[in-house]
Amino acid sequence: MIHQEQESIMIEFRNVSYSPDGQRDVLSSLNLNVAEGETMVLLGRSGCGKTTTLKLINRLLDASGGQVLVEGRAVGNWDPIRLRRRIGYVIQEVGLFPHLSIERNIGLLPQLEGWTPERRNRRVDELLEMVALEPGNFRKRYPRELSGGQRQRVGVARALAADPPVLLMDEPFGALDPLTRDEIQREFLALQERLHKTIVFVTHDIREALIVGTRIALLEAGRLVGTYSRVDFLKSNDPVVSSYLSVLRAGDPAVEP
Repeated sequence: MIHQEQESIMIEFRNVSYSPDGQRDVLSSLNLNVAEGETMVLLGRSGCGKTTTLKLINRLLDASGGQVLVEGRAVGNWDPIRLRRRIGYVIQEVGLFPHLSIERNIGLLPQLEGWTPERRNRRVDELLEMVALEPGNFRKRYPRELSGGQRQRVGVARALAADPPVLLMDEPFGALDPLTRDEIQREFLALQERLHKTIVFVTHDIREALIVGTRIALLEAGRLVGTYSRVDFLKSNDPVVSSYLSVLRAGDPAVEP
């Protein structure tokens, strides 16, 4: 397990709990910091609280106890619309508007923010190129005309459209075939190297967590087991971590700390 040195904290959970029915805690006593520019992976099995944690950041859910802070301000003190416009959100199902062209899907938030048409058009072209989609071929298409991998790339572009400092990604590549998933993971790493966004990335896939994460926050039954660098995760003797490593090494016996 690693301890964060003094650095700029973008997202902070202070003793956060979430209990939707007032009886059963989906999250309990969560304390977690996400530094500016890092990719924090939330790893855990289904139902452990990963997506709940993500939704507490952009106030799709409100904590039952404790505080969630973004940029040093409690999320309850943010205007919800302003907060969400500073946070890009990418989900597995992508969520593109089927009746809007790709350029209109990407340009929607900049339009709401009052950008001029010329500035929106430049941004659409820039983002399409950034996610390896040639603007001349894709601007006028509709989501139904794209492959799953292409739609996921557009989803990332849309989340980045207004240049938010924070990006939330909820199993964004989980529905893709293995080859496309590997390709987009590599593109994601190159993109993050260029942009240095603060990213919280949800996955239940240990291999993906080790590929994309600056650090891994392991959740189990609504509680934080610990936060780890890749090296520390692979060396950990914690029994919960060991269960993930056994699955990883069963698939690839060559994996070593």
